[in-house]
Amino acid sequence: MASPAEQTASAAETEALGAQLARELRPGDVVLLSGELGAGKTTFVRGALRALGVTGPVTSPTFTIARRYEGEGVEISHLDLHRLGGEPDEEDEALLADEATAARITFVEWPEMGGALPLTRAPKVHVRLAHAGGDRRSVAIGA
Repeated sequence: MASPAEQTASAAETEALGAQLARELRPGDVVLLSGELGAGKTTFVRGALRALGVTGPVTSPTFTIARRYEGEGVEISHLDLHRLGGEPDEEDEALLADEATAARITFVEWPEMGGALPLTRAPKVHVRLAHAGGDRRSVAIGA
């Protein structure tokens, strides 16, 4: 599923790439999203969640670490590991195990901060986003 990096010119285009990826996802899939602050990780996830049937607000779970959503026939977890600082403890590991299950599609922002957590080791997809000037983003999607 690797693809060359695509350029998006707006948040709507970044969301559209997320929606495109969502069509290929199934329960049990894990999508890792990497990129610096403001690179568009949550924007990408928002597009994917809209395509999966989520109609309510989609915001970054930075302070709560995890948010759950109900899509059309699928449960979804959206995690942000930024606050873990690369050193998750047993409590974090237990919480995250409840979020990434075979019944859900799981999106994980800042996977590098999850250290050796099982959910960061065997993803279906890794999305890398980068600033490309102004509202433009470079988005690379790979296995």
